Amino acid sequence: MRVSLLCIGGKMPAWVEDGVAEYRKRLPAEIQLDIRELPMAKRGKTTDIRRAIAQEGEALLAAVPKGDVVIALDVLGKSVSTESLAASLRQWQMEGDNISILVGGPDGLAAECLSAARQKWSLSAMTLPHPLVRVVFAEQLYRAWTILANHPYHR
Repeated sequence: MRVSLLCIGGKMPAWVEDGVAEYRKRLPAEIQLDIRELPMAKRGKTTDIRRAIAQEGEALLAAVPKGDVVIALDVLGKSVSTESLAASLRQWQMEGDNISILVGGPDGLAAECLSAARQKWSLSAMTLPHPLVRVVFAEQLYRAWTILANHPYHR
C-alpha cells in the first residue's frame, strides 16, 4: 500500500529529510511512504489569503492519485491515537486502499479539501510547524506498523 503525505511548502531542512528517511527505511516494503511537496501560493502585503488557500487546495486535490482515500490534517479534526492509526492501517491494508493525507499551507486547508476528505484528523491540540508534521507523521506510521507486527518499538 502507499501512503502519500501531500504537503504545501518545500525546501525542508536536512533534519526533516533525515528524520523522514529514517522512518521510511524502517517501514516494510509493503508500506510505501511518499511525501510530495507542492508550492505554496505567493503571499505578500496585498495577497488575498482566501485566494491563496484556494490555489493551494486546487493543487492538493489535483495531486491526489485517483482512487485514494483522502484524509485532511486540520486543527479542528478528530484527535487520533497511535492505536487507532494502527487499526486504520490494518483496515487499509485489508481493503487494498492507498491513502493521501493533505497538509495545508500556513493558513490551513481550503474548504474543498476538507469536503473531499473522508476523515479529518488533528495530530495535536498544539500548533506544530509544518516541517515537524512530516517527521511526526512518518514516525507514527512506523509506530502503527510496529503495533500490528507485535514489534517491541511501541511499549
